[in-house]
Amino acid sequence: MKALNEIGRNAKEASKELAKLGITQRNNALNKVADALVKRADYIKEANEADLSNGRKNGMSTALLDRLLLTDARIEGMADGLRVLAGLDDPIGEIKSMKTRPNGLMIGRKTVPLGVIAIIYESRPNVTADAFGLCFKSANACILRGGSDSLNSNIAIVNVIADVLKNEGINPDVISYITDTDRKHVDELMHMNEYVDVIIPRGGAGLIKNVVNNSTVPVIETGTGNCHIYVDEYADIDMAVNIIYNAKTQRIGVCNACESLVINSHIAAEAIPAIVDKLKTRDVEVRGDSRAQDIDDRIVPASDEDWGTEYLDYIISMKVVDSIDEAISHINTYNTGHSESIITKDYANAQKFLNEIDAACVYVNASTRFTDGFEFGFGAEIGISTQKIHARGPMGLEALTTSKYIIYGNGQVRS
Repeated sequence: MKALNEIGRNAKEASKELAKLGITQRNNALNKVADALVKRADYIKEANEADLSNGRKNGMSTALLDRLLLTDARIEGMADGLRVLAGLDDPIGEIKSMKTRPNGLMIGRKTVPLGVIAIIYESRPNVTADAFGLCFKSANACILRGGSDSLNSNIAIVNVIADVLKNEGINPDVISYITDTDRKHVDELMHMNEYVDVIIPRGGAGLIKNVVNNSTVPVIETGTGNCHIYVDEYADIDMAVNIIYNAKTQRIGVCNACESLVINSHIAAEAIPAIVDKLKTRDVEVRGDSRAQDIDDRIVPASDEDWGTEYLDYIISMKVVDSIDEAISHINTYNTGHSESIITKDYANAQKFLNEIDAACVYVNASTRFTDGFEFGFGAEIGISTQKIHARGPMGLEALTTSKYIIYGNGQVRS
């Protein structure tokens, strides 16, 4: 592997070239990369099998092996994602809010790339193609550092991408991959302010915390998801049951899955047994406070630790409250700023929840599972930001841009 400083320097130079590349060339390259991924699927799957074999030897769980697996269908899905990106509008070069000042100066804002984006991620190799696609479409160079479990798969995908870029006459350094799995390289990457404009960590709480606490390069934080659903006293119980079942069980290992329920006491006696009945069809363990346990003896005791836990498992916590104010206070105390939902037929309570809950995405009568770039119409996402500066919520192409002011004059000087 090249020295990391050299990788950074090359990426910075490549980003300057990429910023000059027109949208037609970028879109054509994305479509050709998509075609190449499908054509070279056997090469990618061979590399993936080496990762799977290592995973089995190391006792990797069935769930993690499935996240690692690349099939023809999943490779086609990666390619389709790039084709969708190629069909989206150019996020670069848009001029916003052009205004003419009294002195005749015309001042506006123009969207431009961030520059070089470093992305540190774990497990799923499809992130490699997604990250490249989003960065390339938005005219950013990327430096990728995936998990050691998917090293061979990631290198194969990057090789396919680089070969296409070379054939298209595009500097292949617009995508770089750190092949050495030594963690010292992550530490070095986090301090490469000269070359890297922003770092985006994607993965578990430990990885994200390490990057946020130690990086001198600006970080866009993709947080964990302790997502709540509040069943208001004016909720439609059938709707609540269906939404909770979807939010908890459709995919348990994702950050937008529901991890905690808050039930209004005025509806609890009717709602809780119906909710537990449905969750038990998927063997979900419900951990509740004493009031919830008094209503349904299938609920096991919850500890204080449960209220702040992202389980990523068939477990959910449940708390009974007496008012929407108590529900909002509980959620704002324990949430991670990700996605929160209220089930209610009452307009005033819905608006109160929307206004007072502190989270990136706040829902009324819908599953938290919709917090996703594709579902929001962004085509894809680089992650879901739980911070408030620069980007918040699912981060699509727009989140990978910044702006600069452009000013047209006609000889004006300041008096």
